Amino acid sequence: MTERDDDLEFDFFDDDPDAVGTYEGEPPAPAAPAPRGGGGPGSPRRPPAARPQVGLTPLLRLAGLIAFAILVVVLLIFWISSCQGAGKKSSYKRYMEKVAVIAQDSQQHGRELNDALTTPGSKFADLSTRASSIAQGEQQNVAAARQLNPPGPLRLQHQQAIEALEFRVSGLRGLSQVFDRASRTPKNVTGNALLLAGQAERLVSSDVVWDDLFKDPAIEELRRQGITGVAVPDSSFVPNPDYASTRYWEAILQRLQGTSSTGGTSGGLHGTGLISVKALPGNQELSADTENTVTATTDLGFAVTVEDTGDSQEVQVKVTLTIQQTPSPIVQTKTIDLINPGEQQTVTFHNLGQVQFATRTMVKVDVAPVPQEKNTSNNSAEYPVIFSLG
Repeated sequence: MTERDDDLEFDFFDDDPDAVGTYEGEPPAPAAPAPRGGGGPGSPRRPPAARPQVGLTPLLRLAGLIAFAILVVVLLIFWISSCQGAGKKSSYKRYMEKVAVIAQDSQQHGRELNDALTTPGSKFADLSTRASSIAQGEQQNVAAARQLNPPGPLRLQHQQAIEALEFRVSGLRGLSQVFDRASRTPKNVTGNALLLAGQAERLVSSDVVWDDLFKDPAIEELRRQGITGVAVPDSSFVPNPDYASTRYWEAILQRLQGTSSTGGTSGGLHGTGLISVKALPGNQELSADTENTVTATTDLGFAVTVEDTGDSQEVQVKVTLTIQQTPSPIVQTKTIDLINPGEQQTVTFHNLGQVQFATRTMVKVDVAPVPQEKNTSNNSAEYPVIFSLG
């Protein structure tokens, strides 16, 4: 090997591991730029840049967004709850309004029965037919009640309301049957009165069931549900607490028996009498012989007590109160539906209007004579009165 051969170098790869290989004839690759601040092996390393600190403003914004989101959720829950509460109240109100229509109609049927029992000149057959007709109307109320869809918590109370109405239908039909029987056996007063009282017990029971098993529990349920402003209707069928009394029906049968036999009123002594007149609200009894000074308050009224002085039952007894003042007297009339022998009843006159003050006037009370009444001397009286402001 020659000296020239020794000069040949087989440098296929550069000894420098950082060098970039090139082919012959290619320009060398540009050197990598040195890092800022010097990047040689001996150069000191630049410490990494510090991470920027988070300020209070972003945290406050985040807290505000969270608080706003919570507020939105709370308001949404409140709105949903309010809507549910309003919907629940509306459901109960609609139901009670429908029940009220039935309750008022049923109560009107009770007044119709009372009118039939106290109509002068009624006969057994008339009452039998009338009671049957009222029962048919009451059966329609039962059907209407069964069509209602009460709120879930009131289902039991609703069934009790239906039961009360069914008691009324049963009692009315029973009265109709007994009156029909009495028309054929009018002299059996005691037996027929006992049967009538038994049927009338159903009517009395209907009021108890309505009040104790429907109305009061429904009011309590509404209170438990937190529902206000929804009225639970009342429905009183029986106007007289003596309906279930045999004595009550005996007097009616005796009157009807006399009507049937005489074609007019029942036999026996007939008469009514004026017992007393009291100024309200102080219950000041008026005297017909001396001047009466009466304080005219905003709730001024008069209570008139009347007695059946005969030995026969009387019906539709009219009582009239007159305050004789100019230019226009004050006149009111009330009616006693039914009064039994020896019984006293009081009628009350209210809402009399404007009376004249410091002027002597007369307050007159008249009890209209009943049919066949012979003594009317105790049917009316006049009381000298001076109204004062107190």
